[in-house]
Amino acid sequence: MKNRSLLRFGMAGLVLMAGAQSAWADVTVLGWPGGPEESALRAATDIYNAQESVTEQNKVDLIFFSRDGFFDKLQADLAAGTDAFDVNLLATYSIGRYAAYMDPISLSGEAESVFGDTVLSTMQFDGKQYGVPTDLSLHFMYYRTDLLQALMNDEAAKARYAEISEEYLGKAMEPKNPDDWTWEDFAANALYFTKAVNSESPTRYGTVLQMKNLLFNMMVFHSLPRAYGADWMDESGNITVDSEAYRTALQLFKVLLDAGATPKDSLSYEYAEANAAYASGQVAAMVQWNAAAAELTDAEKSPTVAAVTSTIAPPTGPEGRFTHIHGLGLGLNRNAPNREGAQMFLEWLSTRDAALAYAKAGGAPGLTAETAAAIADERADLVQLGDYASSYGFVMNGATAEKALSVYELQAKEFTGYWAGSQSLDEALAATKAGMAELLK
Repeated sequence: MKNRSLLRFGMAGLVLMAGAQSAWADVTVLGWPGGPEESALRAATDIYNAQESVTEQNKVDLIFFSRDGFFDKLQADLAAGTDAFDVNLLATYSIGRYAAYMDPISLSGEAESVFGDTVLSTMQFDGKQYGVPTDLSLHFMYYRTDLLQALMNDEAAKARYAEISEEYLGKAMEPKNPDDWTWEDFAANALYFTKAVNSESPTRYGTVLQMKNLLFNMMVFHSLPRAYGADWMDESGNITVDSEAYRTALQLFKVLLDAGATPKDSLSYEYAEANAAYASGQVAAMVQWNAAAAELTDAEKSPTVAAVTSTIAPPTGPEGRFTHIHGLGLGLNRNAPNREGAQMFLEWLSTRDAALAYAKAGGAPGLTAETAAAIADERADLVQLGDYASSYGFVMNGATAEKALSVYELQAKEFTGYWAGSQSLDEALAATKAGMAELLK
């Protein structure tokens, strides 16, 4: 079996390899490079290749390419009709870009019980299954248990909490168990634990918001408007971004920013900056990607907060409790030279044994509670991940479309402009609506 995992000449070079591909009878898989995703895929592939039922011509070879510009280069190669790989990476927000160059796949009979419908939907487009979900991303709320316990046991602090919430949010509120929080409770807690608002606060900031003009920050933000009923468009395709749900969410972020409840330079913050702020011990609670749990609850990596940090699902709203989800997965290149072998590998990858092997090697598949229970001692985080995905996960209507990434980018530009004060809320929503109508038509 040939080793092409150290490919050096980039994805453009994959197209040049197409002529030689017919001489290779194995299954070539283009995976996501670096991090736990690569390690997990390597481990699972080794198990697959070692099976007696897998013939030499159907064994899997892995190739990887830099994350830089990965999706644009992949689209260019697929559009050019490359047959340099049989199976390639997919992401929920890019399926629409690739669907024209890929074929739907068949999963194993175990897939639904292993992943559940919500997780499987992250790899679907126009009602068809285009990939096996391998890694899931969603949001946890991280909070300081020590701070909340102290607040709940202090009557004077509760009275101050009520005064602050009435001043900033228009109603006198009382602290609650974080698992019972609404987004208004989240905001009230953030304001109370902010030095600029409450001079007695033990932390400088009540929260840390990721407000940089960046598409992935929009994914973090979306769990808030969704809880108020927001979507990208209705069933008829009408853009619904200019709604009370988005207005309420956008205004709530601005209240927190203007009050100093999140660092003033939050308009330049994304994942790394938010993690650093929380790990410093100067933040009471935040909504962040599930990937941060491994760092923020590790005593060596985050000694100041690890022992007093707990995670739950994001707060609830009038329409319920929600978390944005998206996944990485693997699907079938329409020009795959070894279609039969590729389909066999993809079916196996959707079995219980494969999913558990992938998880044990460091991957983050979204598993049902029954499946995750088998690995709970080793990967307790996956129990929570699967539970939240199935109970609260959502994908915006249109978020797997061809121009989905461009929609996220548009929203990031316009919403950040509103938060920064360079345009009004009406202007931001009008521009977003017009741009989305063009992108999603």
